[in-house]
Amino acid sequence: MDKNQGYAILKVVMLENGRGFALGECPREPEPFVTWACYDDEHGKRQYEWGHYGMDRDALARDLSERVDDYQRQFSVKVAWVEEPGLYKYYSTQRPVDIGTFPKPPHNAPDEIVNYDQRVPVEGGAFLAWGHLTYTRPLSEKDMADYELRPSRDNPAVGKRMERKRAAKQEEKKPSISRQMEEAGRQAQERQAPPVHKKDAPDRGDR
Repeated sequence: MDKNQGYAILKVVMLENGRGFALGECPREPEPFVTWACYDDEHGKRQYEWGHYGMDRDALARDLSERVDDYQRQFSVKVAWVEEPGLYKYYSTQRPVDIGTFPKPPHNAPDEIVNYDQRVPVEGGAFLAWGHLTYTRPLSEKDMADYELRPSRDNPAVGKRMERKRAAKQEEKKPSISRQMEEAGRQAQERQAPPVHKKDAPDRGDR
């Protein structure tokens, strides 16, 4: 993760307008925890400002959440992604992980590189992989395609995409509004229509 003024950045929440908030720690400081507002400059370097310092990690973690929530309410923006060490996991599906076989985006080197003994089933047997890497920040679709990496379904962004797909499928199963109105009208007519009495059958005993 990044560092600022000697504080190691533990977590960053980036918003869709390019602004964000970060939680940092420096054990040797009298106030070892801090939250900052942050943004990436034109060179892609993270800049930090407006620090809130304190001694209680839980209190500063709450401060991070509150700053994000307040900013979202004020500017009506959504969270774009969250950054934490090892939060984003990607599988190498075509080859073992080695030099030149994985992306190194600026300010986002892998936190962990793991090769398996052989190509093995992963993600509950969904596909095969030779190994995996973890990153602090999410990789782009192009980086994944260029290096034939597949994301873990536990990655935050992937989880949201899967939720959206499930919701879309559920919507597809629902009948259209016009169809629902037609069905409701038909049922109402059936309830209001007088019962139809069948004619009595002739008594064969009278013949």
